[in-house]
Amino acid sequence: MALSAHKCGVCFQPPAIILIYKDSSQDKTRQRIMPVRNFSRFSDCSRAAEQLKNNPRHKAYLEEVSLRQLQKLYSLLRGHLEGQSLAESLEKFRQAETIDPEEDMNKLDDKELAKRKSIMDELFEKNRKKKDDPDFVYNVEVEFPQDEQLESCGWDMESDEK
Repeated sequence: MALSAHKCGVCFQPPAIILIYKDSSQDKTRQRIMPVRNFSRFSDCSRAAEQLKNNPRHKAYLEEVSLRQLQKLYSLLRGHLEGQSLAESLEKFRQAETIDPEEDMNKLDDKELAKRKSIMDELFEKNRKKKDDPDFVYNVEVEFPQDEQLESCGWDMESDEK
């Protein structure tokens, strides 16, 4: 059975994940509604997304849907259960998925650090230039301006003295 996912969304009433996919064997576009059961505003979105993706009934349909997208849908559903509007839920998810460059990641616990690393990996893959890309250039050379005064760091001074 060759399936290709086109769209994935969430329905708030009754709570469900909706997948629109194309069945290549019959050349038809279909819709699959996967009800969300036992999910409350206190539930873990990443765990619920993993359970849905690994569910034997839905596994074949959700192969092309990323775990991050399912987590986003579950967080929107949780926001709805908490009484937030759709815009508020989207903004909250965007803030959670954005990395602050000033944040000290040495102070994070293992779970939060792994989350930040997966966000950075995803962003890297999204922005990476591959050989097959039309605007790929091999061996790019960039000239940096030398007009400005170079900043010195404390650790530079220590290494010069030794």
